[in-house]
Amino acid sequence: MNVANEAVAGHAPHARVVHIEHGAHAAAHGATHKQYIVGFLLAIALTVVPFALVMTHSVAGTPLFIAGFAVAQILVHVLYFLHVNGSEQQRWNLTALIYTAIVVGIVMGGSIWIMHHLYINMMPGMMHGSMD
Repeated sequence: MNVANEAVAGHAPHARVVHIEHGAHAAAHGATHKQYIVGFLLAIALTVVPFALVMTHSVAGTPLFIAGFAVAQILVHVLYFLHVNGSEQQRWNLTALIYTAIVVGIVMGGSIWIMHHLYINMMPGMMHGSMD
């Protein structure tokens, strides 16, 4: 029988290979229920703390704290749920993640720069509150 006939008959020769690769894939991640619970609890804490800061109006630098907690939460999700680390198996995923972060940073920084210069260079008669 050739490979196509074996697949039709239900004797897929690749079934064992897929199973072995899946086992190696799971072992490479090394994810356990404990790690998922720790990640979940960290994600909850990193959500509740900024929410409490905003609701209580307790800190003057709240936007900076929220930004810091947002970055920490991104790192928690990437490490605990996406399992991206510096291992050889995750090298391309890590490269794609870094590239995405750079592109998003360029787009956000460029947008803020453009909006700032548009605000600075507006015509004086177009400014809000100036009714001549």
